[in-house]
Amino acid sequence: MPKFKTLDDLDLAGKTVLVRVDFNVPMSGGKITDLTRIERAAPTIRDLTRKGAKVLLLSHFGRPKGKPNLEMSLQPLVPAIAKVLGQDVAFAADCVGAAAQEAVKKLAPGGIVLLENLRFHAGEEANDPEFSQALATLGDTYVNDAFSAAHRAHASTEGIARLLPAAAGRLMQAELEHLAAALEQPRRPVVAVVGGAKISSKLDLLGNLVARVDMLVIGGGMANTFLNAVGVKVGRSLCEHDMAGTAKEILEKAKAAGCDVVLPTDAVVAAEFAAGAASEAVSVKAVPADKMILDVGPATAEHLARRLADCATLVWNGPLGAFEIPPFDAATNSVAQAAAKLTKAGKLLTVAGGGDTVAALAHAGVLEDFSYVSTAGGAFLEWLEGKTLPGVKALEDAA
Repeated sequence: MPKFKTLDDLDLAGKTVLVRVDFNVPMSGGKITDLTRIERAAPTIRDLTRKGAKVLLLSHFGRPKGKPNLEMSLQPLVPAIAKVLGQDVAFAADCVGAAAQEAVKKLAPGGIVLLENLRFHAGEEANDPEFSQALATLGDTYVNDAFSAAHRAHASTEGIARLLPAAAGRLMQAELEHLAAALEQPRRPVVAVVGGAKISSKLDLLGNLVARVDMLVIGGGMANTFLNAVGVKVGRSLCEHDMAGTAKEILEKAKAAGCDVVLPTDAVVAAEFAAGAASEAVSVKAVPADKMILDVGPATAEHLARRLADCATLVWNGPLGAFEIPPFDAATNSVAQAAAKLTKAGKLLTVAGGGDTVAALAHAGVLEDFSYVSTAGGAFLEWLEGKTLPGVKALEDAA
């Protein structure tokens, strides 16, 4: 497991703590439409305030490209953050300089201030040493609770961690511990479920997983590319015909590593991807030339649910079908529900994340039943690909 300090390793009373959070939340009409990222950061913030620390919240929002842009100000988030935390939250009109320094001076122990958008300064994304130093001068200690931004070597995720005593927040800690349990020191057998539209966007992920898991289940549009590679005609289905050679190479690598790759044996097909479209389940060897595969078939879904019962660890990334429109959500729903049942029975560790995975599991009604569901997106995918995440590496180096 990665070696890093946590909040339990820090002397926090009376200290000013810079906390990197990810409050890049979805907004509509000036209001936050999903509070998940704020709610997930709350345990760390509350832990710090209870211990008498002064808390400075650092976050990016949108893509202002290194210049102030009032449309991407963090100030409108203050009421929602205060409501989630149950205490007042101050706001500083800048994240460095006089405005930030003045906000820190006014802060009492246990107080919280949200600093303005980090990306209003070009030095943030450039990981500029001077900008990192300007941030560091505001506090005594640094806490990174933004795993979702840990794949970026930015000043607030990497640079500052090398200038102050640094530790992982509760959310970062939970993420890293669950990821380690899923792939670094897993209970075996380990199964990975990988869906999504194209294998071209997940080559590194698939290449890493076949060497680390015992069974790889391939669904979604990318399953069509693998079926095509092994000589199965997929009609009008989404398929990267030019990736047939690559798909074969992945299958050969899996075989050499002793990884069992499971492809659909039946599929749900329709003439169009639309609500109410007539559909039917057919063998993958009998897909009509004028129809497209939009979901894994019921026999395959039932087979996968049975296979899960023999596994100890599941890593899930991507839906098995076009879950947004019924009945093409059936396989994702049934397999996810089978995994959730095994999780609740204590028989399966389930870790999921990336892309449409969170939405698919929420649609299946099992979001709260998996062992851990990451909302980190790109960082979760890069971890699945076996890449070093700069924000995590900086915490490890600081331990």
